Amino acid sequence: MSFSSKVKSELSRQSTNARHCQIAELTAIISLCGRIVISVTDKYMIKIHTENIAVARKCFTLLRKTFNINTEISIRQNNSVLNSRMYSVIISRHEDARKVLEATKLIDENNEISENLSIVNNVIVMQECCKRAFLRGAFLASGSISDPEKFYHFEIVCATEKKAVQLQEIIKHFRIDAKIVERKRHFVVYIKEGSGIVDILNVMEAHVALMEFENIRIVKEMRNSVNRKVNCETANLKKTVSAAVKQIEDIVYIRDTIGLSGLSEGLELVARARLDNPDASLKELGSMLNPPVGKSGVNHRLRKICEIADGLRN
Repeated sequence: MSFSSKVKSELSRQSTNARHCQIAELTAIISLCGRIVISVTDKYMIKIHTENIAVARKCFTLLRKTFNINTEISIRQNNSVLNSRMYSVIISRHEDARKVLEATKLIDENNEISENLSIVNNVIVMQECCKRAFLRGAFLASGSISDPEKFYHFEIVCATEKKAVQLQEIIKHFRIDAKIVERKRHFVVYIKEGSGIVDILNVMEAHVALMEFENIRIVKEMRNSVNRKVNCETANLKKTVSAAVKQIEDIVYIRDTIGLSGLSEGLELVARARLDNPDASLKELGSMLNPPVGKSGVNHRLRKICEIADGLRN
């Protein structure tokens, strides 16, 4: 089971006794993966399509608990995806469908199909608990989350830009940074930061998935921290070795041309110490001299030797 399926499975088992939260969650599901059918005799029918059986089960449960209505469930093979099924939850009775549409505010006073995409003036998401339920339903309907072992990505796909903006504003209400991108004629609300995904999982009350995500994130960050330190130490070691090799080449060149005795006493002492101890650090070289010299002093003398060697070469 993918991590995204685990999250949806956990969210599908979330239960609240507050009717307004149940309606908010159902509203999001119908809005994002539902279809309202109007017959020639102006009779309503609602069809909710999903590829996830946990989501279909949640829809069935919400409709039963909130409205005490029976629904039809159909299963068919999804030809677009191999070994995949499409589950449909259908409210076929006009009276039941109208009751749901009126409660979810997906129909106006003129019996026209419409949705209030406002945040401030929308009674469906007026309370904070309802906002959480709405986001939960939206993710169940058309959301996905990547495997945190690979990379961090949370998204909810919307059919219209206005719907995406509504979801973005609700997410921002919880101080989570969400962005919108257009992809294949759809608008995707997404979160890339690991901390933001942790926060949205907490908002949706997917606490088990949150703990798993956090454990993976902590291990990854520790691993990355160790890798950064190792890479830094390796780079420093390479730099030190390269510098030592260059210093020895310069000292050997001076020795073979004018002789080390041609250097000043301080430079000669450092040169001979470096030749005898090619792997020693600057601090160690300094401690070998008599009198001892600090790291910066040794570095200054070695730079001077390098300049002399370059002058001789030229």
